[in-house]
Amino acid sequence: MKLTARLSCAVLFAAFIPLASSAQEKSDWTDRIAFKGDFRLRYEGIDEDGEESRARGRYRARLGVTADVQPNVKVFVEFASGADNPTSRNVTFDGGFTTKDMGLDLAYVEWAASDNFTVYGGKMKNPLYRAGGAPLLWDGDLNPEGIAVKFSNGAFFATAAGFSVEERSSNSDSLLVAAQVGGKFKLGDNMKLTAGVGYSAYSNTIGNEPFYDGSSNGNSVDIDGNYIYEYKDTEVFAQLDTDVGDWPLSVYAQWVNNSEVSEEDSGYAVGAKFGSAKAKGDMEFSWTYLDVEADAVIGTFNDSDFGGGGTDASGHILTGKYAVSKSISLAGAFFISEVDQFQGTEHDFNRFQLDVQFSFR
Repeated sequence: MKLTARLSCAVLFAAFIPLASSAQEKSDWTDRIAFKGDFRLRYEGIDEDGEESRARGRYRARLGVTADVQPNVKVFVEFASGADNPTSRNVTFDGGFTTKDMGLDLAYVEWAASDNFTVYGGKMKNPLYRAGGAPLLWDGDLNPEGIAVKFSNGAFFATAAGFSVEERSSNSDSLLVAAQVGGKFKLGDNMKLTAGVGYSAYSNTIGNEPFYDGSSNGNSVDIDGNYIYEYKDTEVFAQLDTDVGDWPLSVYAQWVNNSEVSEEDSGYAVGAKFGSAKAKGDMEFSWTYLDVEADAVIGTFNDSDFGGGGTDASGHILTGKYAVSKSISLAGAFFISEVDQFQGTEHDFNRFQLDVQFSFR
């Protein structure tokens, strides 16, 4: 596996060598650099059965730069608040006014190799399509590391990726190979269907500890806290986009199954989004129902808020957003879930979030 990863990196570097002289550079560097960022203040309340209710203030800050190396090559670098959590950039108002951490959240190159192919390398935004943005397999803040290729031709699209999840000096590495194929079909003047299938497979999970912080996040582990299963997931997804009057409407569904276990192997998400809060005075609302069994997916990487984060949970996600202006918005989310069903200690876990968001570019 280590040799495979090294060969993949070598191929990527070799592919980019001829780009340095393939196109004329822009003369003014200021035309090739763009900055963007956002800042979010959050009030969060958590109510979990058997635990004391909790309320806290949090924030998230991100600052990024995009550089046009040449017309078909861009480099993205972004720094974000938070420590090393792969699915959260939130920082809690805590710690006696101590200095807070900032880390490298994105660092990748995007090469538009042709009108149909785009290649990505580095720590990148998740290139895989998520119907309705539902966090069944992947949290929205997850930025994987490795190589990805996207292909599109008319209605057809496909994505293939190889990510390095954990590099080990004393054991085989854990890699993630993922692929999706699908299509975007026009069903009428104001209706579009996006649908497809995907596959993702981790290597070398059995006998190794969970990928972040030693927490199983709902997955089955042995007495030493190590994974006891492999995770090879097949997904089916669909999203229907249309308009109701002047309001956009999306209805979506997703199903996933882990072929490596015989029970607690599946999950699904269904939901709808109404409106779009992009311009001043705009509003949007969404509802998603999630049911993710204990070993359907890797719990480290799916939603970090729903059910306290991870698998073995089911319930609802309700969100709303209002655009005060193009750059300022108010948002809220309510997570209503039941957790630890497979563990035999089923109980309620509810979370409420109220945000004020600021963005610039």
